[in-house]
Amino acid sequence: MKKVFDEVGTLDRRCYEEFALSEDILMEHAASSMAQFCEEKFEENSTILIVCGIGNNGADGIALARLLYKKFDIKLYIPFGVKSQMAELQLKRVKLLGIEEINFVCSCDVVVDCLFGSGLNKDLDETSIEILKKMNYLEAYKIACDIPSGINSLGQIKSIAFKADITITMGAYKKALLSDIVKNYVGDIVVTNLGVQREIYELSSNTFLLEKSDMKLPYRKDKTSHKGTFGHVAVIMGEKCGAGRIACDAAFKFGAGLVTAVSHKELNLPYHIMQSHFIPDNCTAIAIGMGLGNYENEEIRNILALNIPKVIDADLFYEEIILEALHKEVVLTPHPKEFCSLLKLCNIADISVNTLQNDRFKYIEMFTSKYPTVTLLLKGANTIIAKAERRYINNHGTPNLSKGGSGDVLSGLIASLLAQGYNCLDATITASLAHSFAANNFSKNSYSLAPQDIIDEVTKL
Repeated sequence: MKKVFDEVGTLDRRCYEEFALSEDILMEHAASSMAQFCEEKFEENSTILIVCGIGNNGADGIALARLLYKKFDIKLYIPFGVKSQMAELQLKRVKLLGIEEINFVCSCDVVVDCLFGSGLNKDLDETSIEILKKMNYLEAYKIACDIPSGINSLGQIKSIAFKADITITMGAYKKALLSDIVKNYVGDIVVTNLGVQREIYELSSNTFLLEKSDMKLPYRKDKTSHKGTFGHVAVIMGEKCGAGRIACDAAFKFGAGLVTAVSHKELNLPYHIMQSHFIPDNCTAIAIGMGLGNYENEEIRNILALNIPKVIDADLFYEEIILEALHKEVVLTPHPKEFCSLLKLCNIADISVNTLQNDRFKYIEMFTSKYPTVTLLLKGANTIIAKAERRYINNHGTPNLSKGGSGDVLSGLIASLLAQGYNCLDATITASLAHSFAANNFSKNSYSLAPQDIIDEVTKL
């Protein structure tokens, strides 16, 4: 996993003060990284339009123009002039080389956005909006320097943002690049070094970007094992029993030794899924909430009171009874609307889904501060997993998963790992990554992914 930061200005200043790396040196490394990308990806003499702002983000772009000049057809557009000392210095250097500025957004093969950096803290004016519209309309490969213009430090977009194919960000991952709202704008994210390796540049962080290597699959190594070795999942079947069936199958296919569907109805289940009217005595994990509908409150209360690891989903996020489980070691897997309901039930906030989506990290922090034993997985374009003070971002999701039943698969995967002895946080991280990579590995049309397809792909990981 990689560290993620709210801002990197502190890290830059540390380079100046502790390592005698000047602002100029850091800027040269930033520009060199972008230049190297361009040299490796684009043919010589391609037309590259670089649009620069008044500050140091613009200075990065001006330095890039100098490094690429003569090898490419460079079009340098600085619509508002320059103000920062570094921008003035970089502009002096390109003028001495004879690079001329243009005064409009022209057609090109590549456009590099260096208008505004991660410090954007104001609404864009009409001229800036018009420039960004023209840049977005270009049929060109689009590169954002550090962060696409129009995205602020909280990962919010007030009016418009540059829509990049790739964002080359400086020094470290920034939280603003990983909000749900900006996922369609940042493209691929590449982090560049600024004069020292990231192990030196970065300080401690409580937020991390998950990688495939963080997925710890439940491979079986004990040659003397038996079905009881790998736990027993109980899935509480509600009114909409299809959701529970999906969770049962996902739990079984992800390694649980035994899976029981708990229902007061007789169900037509696959032979490998057992059925009972009660929680089995040897149960080691419970999945509850998916498709629950109207269920006897006292029975739910008794289930939640059991000292057995649980994953809670869906309908229970609208019921006050869930409050009885929030001081235990449980996993919660709400989507944004469900989380808004949960926040209200907990007297933390009464907000709309739009308000939540504009600042997901803020409300997650409020919730996990009040309930530090809970492992929270907030679904979204970028799933956030949180416990106490630590946050983990899974940005490997795909629109393929925008289907009914996908969340039921996830609940089953988490329950399976809980049953097999994983702690709540590790189970949630591994199940979330397995869920995402399974969907990404689906080779057919993206719109045709069904829950069983996800489960089938999980078995191939």
